[in-house]
Amino acid sequence: MRIAIISPLEEQVPPKKYGGTELIVYYLSQFLPEKGHKVYLFASGDSKTKASLIPVFPRAIRKEKIAQDMRYREALKYIGVSRIVGELRKIKVDIIHNHLGWRFLPFCSFFKCPVLTTLHGPLDIAYQKFVYSRFKNYPFVSISNSQRKPLPNLNYVATIYNGIDLDGLNFNEEPKGNYLSFLGRMSPEKGPVEAIQIAKKSGMKLKMAAKVDAVDRKYFETKIKPLIDGKQIQFIGEIGPKEKNDFLGNSIALLVPLQWREPFGLFMIEAMACGTPVIAFDRGSAREVVENKKTGFVVKNIKEAIEAVKKINQIKRLDCRERVEKNFTAEKMVDNYEKVYYKIVKKQNI
Repeated sequence: MRIAIISPLEEQVPPKKYGGTELIVYYLSQFLPEKGHKVYLFASGDSKTKASLIPVFPRAIRKEKIAQDMRYREALKYIGVSRIVGELRKIKVDIIHNHLGWRFLPFCSFFKCPVLTTLHGPLDIAYQKFVYSRFKNYPFVSISNSQRKPLPNLNYVATIYNGIDLDGLNFNEEPKGNYLSFLGRMSPEKGPVEAIQIAKKSGMKLKMAAKVDAVDRKYFETKIKPLIDGKQIQFIGEIGPKEKNDFLGNSIALLVPLQWREPFGLFMIEAMACGTPVIAFDRGSAREVVENKKTGFVVKNIKEAIEAVKKINQIKRLDCRERVEKNFTAEKMVDNYEKVYYKIVKKQNI
Protein backbone atom coordinates (compact mmCIF):
# COMPACT_ATOMS: atom_id res chain seq x y z
CA MET A 1 0.00 0.00 0.00
CA ARG A 2 1.18 3.56 -0.72
CA ILE A 3 0.57 5.74 2.32
CA ALA A 4 1.07 9.48 2.85
CA ILE A 5 1.44 10.58 6.47
CA ILE A 6 1.06 14.25 7.35
CA SER A 7 2.78 15.27 10.56
CA PRO A 8 2.23 18.40 12.62
CA LEU A 9 4.98 20.88 11.79
CA GLU A 10 5.65 22.21 15.30
CA GLU A 11 8.34 19.63 16.11
CA GLN A 12 10.63 17.40 14.11
CA VAL A 13 10.00 13.67 13.77
CA PRO A 14 10.87 12.10 16.13
CA PRO A 15 10.74 14.97 18.63
CA LYS A 16 14.02 15.56 20.46
CA LYS A 17 12.13 16.37 23.63
CA TYR A 18 8.39 17.06 24.03
CA GLY A 19 6.09 16.15 21.14
CA GLY A 20 3.42 13.50 21.59
CA THR A 21 1.81 13.55 18.15
CA GLU A 22 5.18 13.66 16.40
CA LEU A 23 6.22 10.56 18.34
CA ILE A 24 3.15 8.66 17.12
CA VAL A 25 3.89 9.77 13.56
CA TYR A 26 7.47 8.56 13.99
CA TYR A 27 6.38 5.07 15.01
CA LEU A 28 4.04 4.86 12.01
CA SER A 29 6.75 6.05 9.62
CA GLN A 30 9.21 3.51 11.05
CA PHE A 31 7.06 0.39 11.35
CA LEU A 32 4.89 0.68 8.24
CA PRO A 33 7.86 0.52 5.80
CA GLU A 34 9.07 -2.56 7.69
CA LYS A 35 5.69 -4.15 6.95
CA GLY A 36 6.24 -3.63 3.22
CA HIS A 37 4.34 -0.38 2.64
CA LYS A 38 5.61 2.60 0.65
CA VAL A 39 5.31 5.54 3.03
CA TYR A 40 5.72 9.25 2.30
CA LEU A 41 6.20 11.42 5.38
CA PHE A 42 5.33 15.12 5.16
CA ALA A 43 7.23 16.74 8.03
CA SER A 44 9.99 19.23 8.81
CA GLY A 45 13.28 18.74 6.98
CA ASP A 46 15.20 17.96 10.19
CA SER A 47 13.10 14.82 10.69
CA LYS A 48 14.56 11.29 10.58
CA THR A 49 12.53 8.42 9.19
CA LYS A 50 12.57 5.14 7.24
CA ALA A 51 9.82 6.61 5.07
CA SER A 52 10.41 8.87 2.06
CA LEU A 53 10.67 12.28 3.70
CA ILE A 54 9.04 15.20 1.90
CA PRO A 55 10.21 18.30 3.82
CA VAL A 56 7.56 20.97 4.27
CA PHE A 57 9.89 23.41 6.04
CA PRO A 58 13.68 23.11 6.49
CA ARG A 59 13.23 22.63 10.23
CA ALA A 60 10.51 22.42 12.87
CA ILE A 61 8.38 25.54 13.21
CA ARG A 62 9.02 25.94 16.94
CA LYS A 63 12.74 26.45 16.24
CA GLU A 64 12.06 29.62 14.27
CA LYS A 65 12.28 32.93 16.14
CA ILE A 66 9.29 34.30 14.30
CA ALA A 67 7.18 31.39 15.58
CA GLN A 68 7.46 32.61 19.16
CA ASP A 69 4.64 34.96 18.16
CA MET A 70 1.60 32.66 17.95
CA ARG A 71 0.08 34.69 15.11
CA TYR A 72 3.12 34.05 12.92
CA ARG A 73 3.17 30.41 14.00
CA GLU A 74 -0.43 30.00 12.86
CA ALA A 75 0.41 31.65 9.53
CA LEU A 76 3.33 29.25 9.04
CA LYS A 77 1.01 26.30 9.59
CA TYR A 78 -1.27 27.44 6.78
CA ILE A 79 1.71 27.98 4.50
CA GLY A 80 2.72 24.45 5.39
CA VAL A 81 -0.71 23.08 4.48
CA SER A 82 -0.53 24.73 1.05
CA ARG A 83 2.88 23.14 0.43
CA ILE A 84 1.62 19.72 1.54
CA VAL A 85 -1.37 19.93 -0.80
CA GLY A 86 0.89 20.89 -3.70
CA GLU A 87 3.32 18.02 -3.10
CA LEU A 88 0.57 15.47 -2.53
CA ARG A 89 -0.87 16.20 -5.96
CA LYS A 90 2.45 15.11 -7.48
CA ILE A 91 2.42 11.58 -6.07
CA LYS A 92 -0.01 8.67 -6.21
CA VAL A 93 -1.06 7.16 -2.88
CA ASP A 94 -3.80 4.81 -1.72
CA ILE A 95 -4.56 6.72 1.49
CA ILE A 96 -3.58 9.95 3.24
CA HIS A 97 -3.23 9.84 7.02
CA ASN A 98 -3.70 13.32 8.45
CA HIS A 99 -2.22 14.18 11.87
CA LEU A 100 -2.45 17.93 11.29
CA GLY A 101 -6.04 18.14 12.48
CA TRP A 102 -8.80 20.38 11.19
CA ARG A 103 -6.54 22.62 9.09
CA PHE A 104 -6.18 19.96 6.41
CA LEU A 105 -9.85 18.95 6.19
CA PRO A 106 -11.00 21.69 3.75
CA PHE A 107 -8.54 20.29 1.19
CA CYS A 108 -9.58 16.62 1.36
CA SER A 109 -11.88 17.01 -1.64
CA PHE A 110 -8.83 17.75 -3.81
CA PHE A 111 -7.84 14.07 -3.65
CA LYS A 112 -9.43 10.94 -5.09
CA CYS A 113 -7.96 8.72 -2.39
CA PRO A 114 -9.46 8.65 1.13
CA VAL A 115 -8.12 10.90 3.89
CA LEU A 116 -8.07 9.48 7.41
CA THR A 117 -7.71 11.97 10.27
CA THR A 118 -6.48 11.00 13.71
CA LEU A 119 -7.82 13.37 16.34
CA HIS A 120 -5.00 14.15 18.75
CA GLY A 121 -6.56 17.02 20.67
CA PRO A 122 -9.68 17.67 22.74
CA LEU A 123 -12.94 18.16 20.84
CA ASP A 124 -14.68 20.60 23.19
CA ILE A 125 -13.09 23.76 21.74
CA ALA A 126 -15.83 25.79 20.06
CA TYR A 127 -14.12 26.80 16.82
CA GLN A 128 -12.75 23.29 16.28
CA LYS A 129 -16.19 21.77 16.86
CA PHE A 130 -17.46 24.19 14.22
CA VAL A 131 -14.91 23.00 11.64
CA TYR A 132 -15.05 19.27 12.41
CA SER A 133 -18.85 19.29 12.25
CA ARG A 134 -18.70 20.57 8.69
CA PHE A 135 -16.49 17.69 7.60
CA LYS A 136 -18.10 15.05 9.80
CA ASN A 137 -18.48 12.45 7.04
CA TYR A 138 -14.75 12.02 6.52
CA PRO A 139 -13.24 9.05 8.42
CA PHE A 140 -11.81 9.81 11.86
CA VAL A 141 -9.85 7.86 14.46
CA SER A 142 -10.20 8.81 18.12
CA ILE A 143 -7.34 8.06 20.52
CA SER A 144 -9.71 7.32 23.41
CA ASN A 145 -13.43 6.69 23.71
CA SER A 146 -13.86 9.61 26.08
CA GLN A 147 -12.40 11.94 23.43
CA ARG A 148 -15.50 11.42 21.30
CA LYS A 149 -18.06 12.73 23.78
CA PRO A 150 -18.11 16.42 22.78
CA LEU A 151 -18.54 15.46 19.10
CA PRO A 152 -20.30 12.08 19.00
CA ASN A 153 -21.61 12.46 15.44
CA LEU A 154 -18.32 12.36 13.54
CA ASN A 155 -17.64 9.39 11.28
CA TYR A 156 -15.46 7.45 13.73
CA VAL A 157 -14.01 4.33 12.13
CA ALA A 158 -12.03 3.22 15.22
CA THR A 159 -10.58 4.14 18.55
CA ILE A 160 -6.85 3.39 18.45
CA TYR A 161 -4.90 3.95 21.63
CA ASN A 162 -1.49 5.54 21.30
CA GLY A 163 1.46 3.22 21.72
CA ILE A 164 5.12 3.54 22.65
CA ASP A 165 8.34 1.69 21.92
CA LEU A 166 9.15 -0.21 25.11
CA ASP A 167 12.78 -0.66 24.11
CA GLY A 168 13.42 2.93 25.13
CA LEU A 169 11.77 2.70 28.55
CA ASN A 170 13.21 0.33 31.13
CA PHE A 171 11.15 -1.25 33.88
CA ASN A 172 12.38 -0.16 37.33
CA GLU A 173 11.04 -2.24 40.21
CA GLU A 174 12.93 -0.29 42.87
CA PRO A 175 12.99 3.48 42.27
CA LYS A 176 16.04 5.25 43.69
CA GLY A 177 14.36 8.62 44.17
CA ASN A 178 11.90 9.52 46.89
CA TYR A 179 10.01 12.03 44.79
CA LEU A 180 6.79 12.62 42.88
CA SER A 181 7.03 13.60 39.22
CA PHE A 182 5.22 15.88 36.79
CA LEU A 183 5.82 15.55 33.05
CA GLY A 184 4.51 17.22 29.92
CA ARG A 185 3.59 20.83 29.23
CA MET A 186 3.66 23.65 31.74
CA SER A 187 0.14 24.74 30.88
CA PRO A 188 -3.02 25.23 33.00
CA GLU A 189 -4.87 22.24 31.54
CA LYS A 190 -2.14 19.84 32.71
CA GLY A 191 -2.49 20.99 36.33
CA PRO A 192 1.04 22.01 37.42
CA VAL A 193 -0.28 24.25 40.21
CA GLU A 194 -2.39 21.39 41.53
CA ALA A 195 0.62 19.04 41.33
CA ILE A 196 2.63 21.44 43.48
CA GLN A 197 -0.23 21.66 45.98
CA ILE A 198 -0.44 17.86 46.20
CA ALA A 199 3.30 17.55 46.78
CA LYS A 200 3.41 20.27 49.43
CA LYS A 201 0.44 18.90 51.35
CA SER A 202 1.91 15.40 51.13
CA GLY A 203 5.29 16.58 52.38
CA MET A 204 6.90 15.09 49.26
CA LYS A 205 9.53 16.38 46.87
CA LEU A 206 8.21 17.13 43.38
CA LYS A 207 10.36 17.14 40.24
CA MET A 208 8.77 18.85 37.25
CA ALA A 209 10.02 18.13 33.73
CA ALA A 210 7.94 20.20 31.34
CA LYS A 211 7.98 22.18 28.15
CA VAL A 212 7.27 25.91 28.44
CA ASP A 213 5.98 27.01 25.05
CA ALA A 214 5.52 30.62 23.98
CA VAL A 215 1.77 30.49 24.61
CA ASP A 216 2.39 29.34 28.22
CA ARG A 217 5.32 31.61 29.08
CA LYS A 218 3.30 34.23 30.97
CA TYR A 219 1.41 31.53 32.90
CA PHE A 220 4.68 29.88 33.90
CA GLU A 221 6.33 33.14 34.98
CA THR A 222 3.38 34.37 37.05
CA LYS A 223 1.75 31.20 38.40
CA ILE A 224 4.40 28.48 38.55
CA LYS A 225 7.83 30.05 38.93
CA PRO A 226 7.04 31.72 42.29
CA LEU A 227 6.15 28.26 43.69
CA ILE A 228 9.46 26.67 42.69
CA ASP A 229 11.94 26.73 45.58
CA GLY A 230 14.57 24.46 44.05
CA LYS A 231 14.37 22.13 47.03
CA GLN A 232 10.96 20.60 47.63
CA ILE A 233 9.63 21.82 44.27
CA GLN A 234 12.19 21.46 41.49
CA PHE A 235 11.85 22.46 37.83
CA ILE A 236 14.29 20.65 35.55
CA GLY A 237 12.87 21.86 32.23
CA GLU A 238 12.02 20.00 29.05
CA ILE A 239 13.64 16.56 28.78
CA GLY A 240 14.25 14.03 26.02
CA PRO A 241 13.79 10.24 25.84
CA LYS A 242 17.05 9.30 27.59
CA GLU A 243 16.48 11.62 30.55
CA LYS A 244 12.82 10.58 30.69
CA ASN A 245 13.71 6.95 31.36
CA ASP A 246 15.55 7.74 34.60
CA PHE A 247 13.26 10.61 35.57
CA LEU A 248 10.14 8.43 35.48
CA GLY A 249 11.71 5.17 36.56
CA ASN A 250 13.08 6.61 39.79
CA SER A 251 9.84 8.39 40.71
CA ILE A 252 7.41 6.83 43.18
CA ALA A 253 4.42 8.22 41.27
CA LEU A 254 3.53 10.49 38.37
CA LEU A 255 1.07 13.26 39.24
CA VAL A 256 -1.50 13.97 36.52
CA PRO A 257 -4.00 16.46 38.03
CA LEU A 258 -5.84 17.06 34.77
CA GLN A 259 -7.81 20.28 34.38
CA TRP A 260 -9.20 19.41 30.94
CA ARG A 261 -10.59 16.52 28.94
CA GLU A 262 -7.27 14.74 28.27
CA PRO A 263 -7.50 13.04 24.83
CA PHE A 264 -5.00 10.32 25.78
CA GLY A 265 -1.83 11.27 27.70
CA LEU A 266 1.32 9.55 26.45
CA PHE A 267 3.13 10.58 29.64
CA MET A 268 0.86 8.24 31.62
CA ILE A 269 1.82 5.15 29.64
CA GLU A 270 5.47 6.22 29.59
CA ALA A 271 5.43 6.32 33.39
CA MET A 272 3.69 2.94 33.69
CA ALA A 273 6.16 1.41 31.24
CA CYS A 274 8.90 2.30 33.71
CA GLY A 275 6.85 0.73 36.51
CA THR A 276 5.76 4.07 37.94
CA PRO A 277 2.13 4.33 39.12
CA VAL A 278 -0.03 7.25 37.99
CA ILE A 279 -2.22 9.43 40.18
CA ALA A 280 -4.63 11.13 37.78
CA PHE A 281 -7.69 13.32 38.12
CA ASP A 282 -10.80 11.67 36.69
CA ARG A 283 -11.02 13.60 33.45
CA GLY A 284 -10.86 12.58 29.81
CA SER A 285 -9.00 9.36 29.12
CA ALA A 286 -7.73 8.76 32.68
CA ARG A 287 -9.88 5.69 33.36
CA GLU A 288 -9.08 4.17 29.96
CA VAL A 289 -5.34 4.49 30.49
CA VAL A 290 -4.93 3.94 34.23
CA GLU A 291 -6.46 0.86 35.83
CA ASN A 292 -7.73 2.32 39.08
CA LYS A 293 -6.17 0.79 42.22
CA LYS A 294 -3.97 -1.51 40.11
CA THR A 295 -1.67 0.73 38.06
CA GLY A 296 -2.37 3.89 40.02
CA PHE A 297 -5.31 5.87 41.33
CA VAL A 298 -7.97 7.85 39.48
CA VAL A 299 -9.12 10.57 41.89
CA LYS A 300 -11.59 13.43 41.98
CA ASN A 301 -9.58 16.19 43.64
CA ILE A 302 -6.45 17.26 45.50
CA LYS A 303 -7.62 15.73 48.77
CA GLU A 304 -8.08 12.31 47.17
CA ALA A 305 -4.73 12.66 45.40
CA ILE A 306 -2.99 13.23 48.74
CA GLU A 307 -4.60 10.06 50.08
CA ALA A 308 -3.46 8.21 46.97
CA VAL A 309 0.14 9.29 47.61
CA LYS A 310 -0.08 7.68 51.04
CA LYS A 311 -1.32 4.41 49.49
CA ILE A 312 1.05 4.32 46.52
CA ASN A 313 3.01 1.35 47.91
CA GLN A 314 -0.13 -0.76 47.41
CA ILE A 315 0.48 -0.59 43.66
CA LYS A 316 2.69 -3.32 42.19
CA ARG A 317 5.06 -1.70 39.74
CA LEU A 318 5.14 -4.82 37.56
CA ASP A 319 1.37 -4.46 37.02
CA CYS A 320 2.04 -1.01 35.56
CA ARG A 321 4.56 -2.37 33.07
CA GLU A 322 2.36 -5.30 32.09
CA ARG A 323 -0.63 -3.04 31.38
CA VAL A 324 1.44 -1.12 28.85
CA GLU A 325 2.83 -4.30 27.31
CA LYS A 326 -0.70 -5.61 26.83
CA ASN A 327 -2.48 -2.46 25.63
CA PHE A 328 -0.17 0.40 24.63
CA THR A 329 2.73 -0.73 22.46
CA ALA A 330 3.76 0.96 19.22
CA GLU A 331 3.52 -2.37 17.42
CA LYS A 332 -0.11 -2.88 18.45
CA MET A 333 -0.99 0.70 17.48
CA VAL A 334 0.58 0.36 14.02
CA ASP A 335 -1.16 -2.98 13.42
CA ASN A 336 -4.51 -1.39 14.28
CA TYR A 337 -3.90 1.52 11.91
CA GLU A 338 -2.92 -0.87 9.13
CA LYS A 339 -6.25 -2.70 9.53
CA VAL A 340 -8.12 0.62 9.32
CA TYR A 341 -6.20 1.62 6.17
CA TYR A 342 -7.21 -1.60 4.41
CA LYS A 343 -10.82 -1.22 5.54
CA ILE A 344 -11.11 2.35 4.27
CA VAL A 345 -9.33 1.71 0.98
CA LYS A 346 -11.46 -1.38 0.32
CA LYS A 347 -14.64 0.59 1.00
CA GLN A 348 -13.45 3.39 -1.32
CA ASN A 349 -12.87 0.92 -4.17
CA ILE A 350 -16.23 -0.86 -3.93
